[in-house]
Amino acid sequence: MSEEPVGGDLSRLRQLNASAVLRELRGDQPLTLTELSKRTGLSRASTEDVARDLLGRGWLAEVAPALGSVGRPARRYRFNAGAGRLLGVDIGGHKALALVTDLDGEVLSQTRIAVEPEAGRRERLAVLDRCVAKALAGAGVEAGQIWSTGVATTGLVDGSGKVMLSDSLPEWSGVDLAAHVRRLVPGPVRVENDCKLAALAETWHGVARYAKDVVFLLAGLRTGAGLIIDGKLHRGFANWSGEIGALPAAGWLRAPEHLTNWLEGTAQPAAPSSATSASSPAPVEFESVFIAARAGDPGATQAVRDYVRDLAVGTSALVLTLDPQLVVIGGGFSRSADVMVEPLRRELDRWCLRTPEIRVSAFADEGVALGAVRLALDAVESTITTGLRP
Repeated sequence: MSEEPVGGDLSRLRQLNASAVLRELRGDQPLTLTELSKRTGLSRASTEDVARDLLGRGWLAEVAPALGSVGRPARRYRFNAGAGRLLGVDIGGHKALALVTDLDGEVLSQTRIAVEPEAGRRERLAVLDRCVAKALAGAGVEAGQIWSTGVATTGLVDGSGKVMLSDSLPEWSGVDLAAHVRRLVPGPVRVENDCKLAALAETWHGVARYAKDVVFLLAGLRTGAGLIIDGKLHRGFANWSGEIGALPAAGWLRAPEHLTNWLEGTAQPAAPSSATSASSPAPVEFESVFIAARAGDPGATQAVRDYVRDLAVGTSALVLTLDPQLVVIGGGFSRSADVMVEPLRRELDRWCLRTPEIRVSAFADEGVALGAVRLALDAVESTITTGLRP
């Protein structure tokens, strides 16, 4: 890393240097100044200056010398994850989920509150409020102690934190989520699409930590995608990237109907309904389709195969476009990925020039909220040289 200011932007240089040091100290082991200097490419003097500054801000902690050390031991530093608290919120069709974590994403408190899919704007926001309040109380944290908040939602979100378009939640288009959440907690509030944040969680603490190009599939009551390109979340020009499901030919709009039809045929053979309607089955009901398929039920097995076949159409288009290293399956249906992965791989083999590795998220439907935490941490890290907290 160059240590000469570019265009006289010394503040930007300090931020880059601090980010480099923090990145290296994210590991499990504390490092000395000499080790940090080698890993970051900074001079020893610059490394010491950055470490002193970050130590004063509370980002770093000095580690006590090991017992039995001979002579004067070198100072060792570690990232101080306990210096602050973050809040990540996922507000969706059937639930609100809030996580309070430290700066490493270690969950200190988690609260989940169910919400009816047909709930309007006011009712859904009231559930969000209760969820946040309960999560803060569970962590023993006051609202003012939250350094930053990330919020995940369905639909298209603009840069100010407003939902531009949501066709799955009633009265949700136009909701200014960032402004609403700022009434609950101070500090930066960032809002992003749930699929994108689930992808971000996988590259932070999930199965895609070491991959640079990833297609993330949010498989659940809705189907969506998040894209990681060259190690970074890809948003696109207007933040609409990954919305291939809006194209009917991609198959994602009709995919859940195969599961719904099986449920209706076995439980309550009434008039057909769309899997995305307000009267659609709850997530726990869909689990019974996968359980039956796992047990060998022919009808359930066919329903899952038809679901995966439609899922594979849009997925193949993304794979052929991006040539990713990984395809990660997450979302509520990922709990049943054992009956989905092989059929999906066979379908991708049919259409793709190269079928990437397919891995299953370990987060299930909690990955979105964890991605919201990562979004909150991004906001905190961007304040390193601005004089804001920490």
